[in-house]
Amino acid sequence: MNRKQLFLLLAALVIIGGACLVLLQRHQQSWTVAQDQIGHKLLKDFQLNDVAAIHIKGDTDLVLARKDDGWHVQERGNYPANLSQIKDLLIKMADLKVAQTDPIAASQLKRMQLEQPGKGAGSAVLLEFKNAQGQTMQSILLGKKHTRQSMRPSPMPYGEEGFPDGRYLMLAGDPKTVLTVSDPLNSAEPQCAEWLDKDFFKVEKPRMISFVSTNATNSWTLTRASESASWTLEQPKAGEVLDTNKVSSLASTLSYPSFVDVAADAAPDKTGLDKPLTVTIETFDHFTYTLKIGQKTPENDYHITVAVAGDIPAARTPEKDEKPADKAKLDKEFQDKTKPLQEKLNKEKALGKWTYLVNSWLVDPVIRDRAQLMVEKKTEKTDESAAPEAKPASAPEEPDDTPDVMPDVEPPLPD
Repeated sequence: MNRKQLFLLLAALVIIGGACLVLLQRHQQSWTVAQDQIGHKLLKDFQLNDVAAIHIKGDTDLVLARKDDGWHVQERGNYPANLSQIKDLLIKMADLKVAQTDPIAASQLKRMQLEQPGKGAGSAVLLEFKNAQGQTMQSILLGKKHTRQSMRPSPMPYGEEGFPDGRYLMLAGDPKTVLTVSDPLNSAEPQCAEWLDKDFFKVEKPRMISFVSTNATNSWTLTRASESASWTLEQPKAGEVLDTNKVSSLASTLSYPSFVDVAADAAPDKTGLDKPLTVTIETFDHFTYTLKIGQKTPENDYHITVAVAGDIPAARTPEKDEKPADKAKLDKEFQDKTKPLQEKLNKEKALGKWTYLVNSWLVDPVIRDRAQLMVEKKTEKTDESAAPEAKPASAPEEPDDTPDVMPDVEPPLPD
């Protein structure tokens, strides 16, 4: 090897060594930055009070939007959203800290369920927070849940995968690093029904329940004179006897009703509400509830609309010769009683904008046919073949000389 070749070899070694040094420094810097994230907040400078919309995208889309009157679920006709659930998510995201960081290659994204949403089993859930101007404040890809095995047997259906105690995710600005947080973020899913405010109407002190069927012979009306009185059937027909056991639960059926979801497609011809069954309930507090009941879905839920009206007096009629002191006291008692009723009425009247999916176990008891409320008639057997068979005549029995009571004598012992 001559001097020129040696010089070229040394120069090549210097260049290669320099390049390796630069790559090593970059790797160390990247590793240092990743290590510095551990224990720190996931979202730096996250102003949760500035969030005006939450976008969650998986196989479906969900948008929770904040308006002047509160949060709403956009995909459910802007139905009110569960405020406490939204607050919980925002506070959690503001406090969430990084537990672990790891580099990730594009080939590993599917295994970690961090591919872009809508690409099958390996897809992530996109979670975005936007401000009032529609600008994205933070964008996160939520991937596979981190699990741990429990040494104790558990009745929970987690199976061999273990108990979820964290989640893998990626920030939009760093697609080459997977972060692990110590919360599975179970609520961050695009399931519209899970984000609805499920506070429904509540029937209190009912005095009349009426069912109008599409078949008039099946309709009925029940009334009672007081809250403690028994229900009676209006205009009973000949032979009809109301079964008090069957109607005793009617008053409590709608005391705490709930719904499964708000119907996304509420066209009357598709929900059966163009030819509905109707249930009307009047209460001793002067509320009137009108329920229109349509078709049942394959999931065993009914399409229902709710119309609420009320006749709550705005002022009390004073009695004759009422003293000023008594008037002030009675007026205050009247306002204390009617104010909650007026607030309840205003809240429940707003429910009339939407169509609901209500489980059949709640609806079926109040749409029973008229005959199903009556005492079942006992059918008498008139068929001769049903009569008991006569026993064949038998020969007279010979008299039995055996005494009715055996003598109390022990047999003799053998010799």
